[in-house]
Amino acid sequence: MDEYEGFEEVVHEPTEAFAESTNVAAFMREYGIDDYEELIERTTSAVPGEPESGVDWFWDEIVDYLDIDFYTDYDAVRDDTDGPQFSDWYPGGEVNVAHNVVDRHAAVDSPNRNRVALLWEGEPGDVREITYHELRRQSDRVANYLTEAGIETGDTVGLYMPMVPEVVSILYGCLKVGAIAVPIFSGFGREATATRIEDGEPSVLFTGDGFYRRGDEVRLKGTADEAIADAGHVEEVVVYDRLGATPASDGGGPNAAGEGGDHTDPVPWNDDRDRTWTGAVGSQPSTYETKHLPSDQESLLLYSSGTTGEPKGIVHTHAGVLTQCAKEIHFGFDQKPADRFFWVSDIGWMMGPWTLIGNHAFGGTVVMYEGAPDHPEPDRFWEMIDRHSITQFGISPTAIRALRKHGDEWVEEHDLSSLRILGSTGEPWDPESWRWFYDAVGGGDCPIINISGGTEICGCFLMPMPNRPLKPCTLGGPGLGMDIDIVDETGESVRESGERGYLVARDSCPSMTKSLWSGDERYVEEYWSTWPDLWDHGDFAQKDDDGFWFLHGRADDALNVAGRKVGPAEIEGVLIDHDAVNQAAAVGVPDDTTGTAVVAYVVLEPDAEPSDDLREELRALVGDEHGKPFRPRELLFVDAFPKTQSGKIIRRAIESVYVGEDPGDLSSMENPEALDALRDAA
Repeated sequence: MDEYEGFEEVVHEPTEAFAESTNVAAFMREYGIDDYEELIERTTSAVPGEPESGVDWFWDEIVDYLDIDFYTDYDAVRDDTDGPQFSDWYPGGEVNVAHNVVDRHAAVDSPNRNRVALLWEGEPGDVREITYHELRRQSDRVANYLTEAGIETGDTVGLYMPMVPEVVSILYGCLKVGAIAVPIFSGFGREATATRIEDGEPSVLFTGDGFYRRGDEVRLKGTADEAIADAGHVEEVVVYDRLGATPASDGGGPNAAGEGGDHTDPVPWNDDRDRTWTGAVGSQPSTYETKHLPSDQESLLLYSSGTTGEPKGIVHTHAGVLTQCAKEIHFGFDQKPADRFFWVSDIGWMMGPWTLIGNHAFGGTVVMYEGAPDHPEPDRFWEMIDRHSITQFGISPTAIRALRKHGDEWVEEHDLSSLRILGSTGEPWDPESWRWFYDAVGGGDCPIINISGGTEICGCFLMPMPNRPLKPCTLGGPGLGMDIDIVDETGESVRESGERGYLVARDSCPSMTKSLWSGDERYVEEYWSTWPDLWDHGDFAQKDDDGFWFLHGRADDALNVAGRKVGPAEIEGVLIDHDAVNQAAAVGVPDDTTGTAVVAYVVLEPDAEPSDDLREELRALVGDEHGKPFRPRELLFVDAFPKTQSGKIIRRAIESVYVGEDPGDLSSMENPEALDALRDAA
């Protein structure tokens, strides 16, 4: 891996006391597993002396080990008669996510009954704490409303909601009645929201009047109305009053006073379809008998972000998301009873349900935040960690690069000693930003659990264990119970040779998407058609000589220059390694000589000035590292990149602006003004 200077050194070495205290170390002691290599062998491949695979052994054993409660025991861990593409996990069993994550913790005899399930902070600074007892009562009211509205097992229910505590009770209320929850990112505009409503066909949609973002009101209800007009299907809309702009009661009309007080700009209202949260849910009984459901009953319909093509509707089951999310939070993030877990996300992204289900399976406390990471000042997250004694903090690399740009002083003002573990996902790291996160935020003590998987498995293919050493940017190795490999273009394994190849799964797992909502044909084509019986995840991956795994970006983003492919992250990593560069984005554009040429955009550090000399220095640096063909044909300076609200750079938009084409649907974009800056870049 000589082209990745800065990746080679082991930076994090857990103390013996910390390593032995982790949940994964306890698991290893329980089953007589001596080291990490044996752990991966035991849980992902053949078990010595046993006829079953390690995957089967692990996913069977983990149900009892993690105290996952099935109403009815399953007949077998899985039936894979139809191949790994259509494995039926835990057949014959009956289970419900909501029973495991809220009901049993709210029971009268449970020690978790009055524990805080959700600690919520609004952008203006308002804070609410919701106990498990309160969460169950609210979830039961949602379930009773849905039953009254005619929602039955297998029906879809849309959640186009702000990040308020009620969104959790909506999710769990859907699961209680056997409905399929369809979370829709609150940052989406009309087109992206309509696409998901049209595909998912929910008859009930939960939304809000809006939320706060950088001190401003962002309205949701009008966008929801427009999307429904385009898509149809929705017969009833339940509107939560966050801004005080919702009518005071059902049928109150658009000019009625808001539930939270008078508002000069009330939301649009349809008396025949719209209901207030108070009118629809608040008056319902606070008890409901959660349904016993088959293991493979659909639980969530999650959509891919749509930033690289048509969104895919990904179907998850009750048993699948429950076991996977619980396993990852327990082992990878070492969940302990007193922890407070905060991952920067939205309910509309996979990490939202993942965070809730994984932590609540153990009666843990989740921290949720409504607004922007730098409002009113760049230390908002550091101040929250300090004030709420947060123990696990997860965020995207792009967000860390943006916060690092503001300087260390914003971090140093706060006591972050409560942190035990850091987390990240979404895109590749660069070593400098990884080190800043590790040193400035984590104090040089907290492991960075850098994970990669996706919406398709509501979890991770790769995940470091907290009792292991770490190199900058590494993803550790395969997650427990995940049979993962790296292959070349012929499908042959290159994992042990140290070559860069394609990340694949050789077996399924319980949370692997049951199919796509649009049908099996697209599902097989998207994931299983490249090589026989291999799941093609679409990422470039590599395992180094010391056993550490790394990702190099999406294979479908690869820049094919003069017949050689390289991921954008590889170009960007070289640029970000320069002291003057804070962020970088590389795209491929048509070129008469090489077929594709590299164009790079960079965001400089605050103390750096753009100049022609710096431009040439950066271009030369890429050429020296990757070869002359990959030297950027043009390098441009900008102040910001177009990003989704989850922190992902929208390279498709950057490329489209450069070549003068329509970038398409950009309703997921956090900062559309960045496109104008790209057009004016120099």
